[in-house]
Amino acid sequence: MIKLYHGSNIAVEKPKILKSDRRLDFGTGFYLTSSYEQAERWAFLTTKRRGEGKPVITSYNFNEKILSYLKVIRFEGTSVKWLEFVANNRNVKDFTDNSDIVIGPVANDRTMPVLKLYFSGIYNEAETIKRLLPQKLKDQYAFKSEKSLKALVLSEVIER
Repeated sequence: MIKLYHGSNIAVEKPKILKSDRRLDFGTGFYLTSSYEQAERWAFLTTKRRGEGKPVITSYNFNEKILSYLKVIRFEGTSVKWLEFVANNRNVKDFTDNSDIVIGPVANDRTMPVLKLYFSGIYNEAETIKRLLPQKLKDQYAFKSEKSLKALVLSEVIER
């Protein structure tokens, strides 16, 4: 059992997969992280971006044994496959992968300048990964199916 965190401007006691206009690293899904600090950062950013609510971290217990029953894509650190997957989700309209959960590093505000240079063709894969490696990226879990959401058990709601 591991603890995962979701940062938002509201408490999310019943997770849902909502369509977003934003193109995210792993596509449409309910995003969590094993890093409390990362979730807290997301909570403050979401509250600022939406201009309402207050920063809230909702934590869940997740039994990793369920992963053997789901279609999971897991990226162990930054790699060419991770980079291509993120590029497809951010740049290809209606890109789908049919997974239940995607796990891997999060592209954050510090990484976006490097990724934009890759997306525009200025950096190749090797140069991009070389520049991303020192950044020690946090993880993210994108729950992309109703079946995967059922594996989350609400643990705690923390208002900041």
